[in-house]
Amino acid sequence: MASQDWAQASAEPTYRAAVIDLLGALAYGELAAFERLAEDAKLAPTLADKAELASMASAEFQHFERLRQRLAAIDAEPTASMEPFAAALDEFHRQTAPSDWLEGLIKAYVGDSIASDFYREVAARLDSDTRALVLGVLDDTGHSSFAVEKVRAAIEADPRVGGRLALWARRLMGEALSQAQRVVADRDALSTMLVGGVADGFDLAEVGRMFSRITEAHTKRMAALGLAA
Repeated sequence: MASQDWAQASAEPTYRAAVIDLLGALAYGELAAFERLAEDAKLAPTLADKAELASMASAEFQHFERLRQRLAAIDAEPTASMEPFAAALDEFHRQTAPSDWLEGLIKAYVGDSIASDFYREVAARLDSDTRALVLGVLDDTGHSSFAVEKVRAAIEADPRVGGRLALWARRLMGEALSQAQRVVADRDALSTMLVGGVADGFDLAEVGRMFSRITEAHTKRMAALGLAA
């Protein structure tokens, strides 16, 4: 599908269903990220930090709008497309609710980055139109440099904070990977696109390698934060 555009690729019903699932999952993820960042802004220690998080939340909502519009444009009802993913994502956020401002920053940086890595891997399997949209909404909204700067400063001020945040980041990594695997396993069309694309030479071993690449990227991000993975 990677060399085709949407008009060509969507003629295949399983592929069309997989893309609708993918865009629905992404859209709900962006909506949840918007809500979470707006909530985290309340924990921000300074007015400047609060404004920064509010700006990121606004960017996430714009991504959500683009996905919602795309679903409508391909004759998929946006709410119905998001519905299958709401419970799993809500559960992930419930289990990983941050207890303070720094945990919230780590979650935004680590959790969102793992999800983005996963969706970028999937994007390689997509038609050219859908791939461009997915990569566009995965653009960093400024989380990375902001989180790195704030977390490193906090660890410098109190090195004991590092151990607690490293444990928290490890927990997030495990939960985020489990959730990504559940999303794929629960949706037949998505798993077929990822695992069953024999014509493209994609197999279970490649899925394993994909999750290894995601784990490696996480290790590098932890190093950037000044934390052990």
